[in-house]
Amino acid sequence: MKEKRTSVFENGLIWFGAAVSIAEIMTGTYFAPLGFEKGLMAILLGHFIGCAMLFLAGLIGGKTRKSSMETVKASFGYNGALFFAIANIIQLVGWTAIMIYDGSLAANGILDIGNSNWCAIIGLLIVLWVIIGIKNLGKINTVTMSALFILTIILSFIVFGKEPIGNVNGGTITFGAAVELSVAMPLSWLPLISDYTREAERPIKATAISAITYGAVSCWMYIIGMGAAIFTAESDIAQIMVKSGLGIAGLAIIIFSTVTTTFLDVYSAGVSGETITKKVNGKWLAVFVAIIGTVGAIIFPITDMTDFLYFIGSVFAPMIAIQIADFYILKKSKEEKRFSVKNIVIWLVGFVVYRFLMKVDIVLGSTLLDVMITVTICVMVGFVEKIMEERKNEINR
Repeated sequence: MKEKRTSVFENGLIWFGAAVSIAEIMTGTYFAPLGFEKGLMAILLGHFIGCAMLFLAGLIGGKTRKSSMETVKASFGYNGALFFAIANIIQLVGWTAIMIYDGSLAANGILDIGNSNWCAIIGLLIVLWVIIGIKNLGKINTVTMSALFILTIILSFIVFGKEPIGNVNGGTITFGAAVELSVAMPLSWLPLISDYTREAERPIKATAISAITYGAVSCWMYIIGMGAAIFTAESDIAQIMVKSGLGIAGLAIIIFSTVTTTFLDVYSAGVSGETITKKVNGKWLAVFVAIIGTVGAIIFPITDMTDFLYFIGSVFAPMIAIQIADFYILKKSKEEKRFSVKNIVIWLVGFVVYRFLMKVDIVLGSTLLDVMITVTICVMVGFVEKIMEERKNEINR
């Protein structure tokens, strides 16, 4: 039986759903102190950097037909990939809890039935999405995304149909920090994208449309959040919807955007679990992660996720930098058998460099420079290894 592949359109829908998110709108409110023009520039620049890496990461999975964590084995070996697979599952559980909590908080602002009850409702819907399965969500996703698209346009007109009042965010943020916060969101999807592009009928086009769709819609969400803070002096999107009379329509935006985004997190947690051991059923692990995330959202509410985003960046930016160097520059075809000490050491250097660069205000943010440094080190070490191997072969002759 021929394996069912996802179309370019279906991949676009998946990443549209990933980007339409209350968490992204909330993150956008942090840009308000820069003013609209500088904030917009930071959002666009950061997403360009982040989505370029998202494309390169997704194309590796699309071309090799391997999941995100399976592609990591080529650079870090089986045991090395286990570390990143476990780290990925942990961050996905965290993301699940954050997304469900943010969604429940916003939903409760429109219809007050209690945060815990909304967490349970959203969690159950995510479980339903998992049980239906990614390959059977085509028509449901089309209807859901069409509705979200229309409702989000209405929300945009509501936010930007007002005169600037000021910003509700009393804090400050530098341009470099804003760029980094913009890079951080697409960067958080790096360990996931190949889980979807590996199934694509046309890997290059599907990966491109995934990165472009996610980047464009994510920018849109950030801009709505920033606009809400500048034009309405209100960072609570639920209250904006209530005051504007969206009501049930606003509630639909909140619930379904949370479900479609968080579904990708729990699904990929299941795929990563299968990388660790074939004894794990990915679908049921995804269900388990959804349940754990729901419980976590009820017990451990998280209101500020900036530190979480930066930590994800520090772990996965140098990881993908090494993969990019191996796959695209060094043309590495031989998969590491068990453990690549060389690449783990390079990753550690990249991790430390990222944490250091976070303390320095760089106009283009710390991620781009960290990736460039890590790629350079990896390529230099690779070329040295190649020269040494050639000399060794000549001596043996």
